[in-house]
Amino acid sequence: MDGVKAKPRASRLVYVAVAVAVVVAVVVVLYYVNPGGTQVVAVGDNVSVYYTGTFTNGTVFDTNTGQTPLNFVVGSGQMISGFDQAVVGMKIGESKNVTLTPAEAYGEINNSLILSVPISVFNLSSNQTLNVGETVFHGTSRGVITSVNSTNVTVDFNPPLAGYTLRFIIQVVGINK
Repeated sequence: MDGVKAKPRASRLVYVAVAVAVVVAVVVVLYYVNPGGTQVVAVGDNVSVYYTGTFTNGTVFDTNTGQTPLNFVVGSGQMISGFDQAVVGMKIGESKNVTLTPAEAYGEINNSLILSVPISVFNLSSNQTLNVGETVFHGTSRGVITSVNSTNVTVDFNPPLAGYTLRFIIQVVGINK
C-alpha cells in the first residue's frame, strides 16, 4: 500500500516541476519578444523618439534619425496633436507609420493670417529691399513674405507646414514614467 501512495506524490511533484518550467519558459519568451518589458507610452510620460517627416509625395521635410532623439512629455502640448496621440500605446523599440491630416498637424491655411501691409511699415533704408521668401517677425510671430510690389508687402503668418497632410515614421527609443 505504501508503494501505491508514493507514486501519486512523485507524479504530483513532476506535474509541479513541469508547471514551473512552463511558467519560466513563458516569462523568458515574453522577455525576448518584448525586450522593453510591457511598458507602453502613456499621457504624462517623457518619451524619446526618432522620426522622419515627409510630405505625401515622399519628400522629407525633417528627420532626427541617427541624431539626438527628440524628447517630449506626451500630452503636454509640446507636439502637434497627431504626433502626440500616435506615440500613446507604443513600446520601446516599436516603429509606427502615421499619416496626419492638416487638422492633426499644423492646421489648415488661415487666410486671416495672410496680411498685406504698406512697405513703409518696414522702415527700410535706401539700400535695403524685401524679397519673396524672406522671414519677417512681428512681435513673436514669424511670417514669410509671399509678394512685394512698390507699395505693399504680403506676409503669410501661417505655420510653414499648415495645410499639408504629413507622414511620419516614429520609433520610440525611451520611456520615462
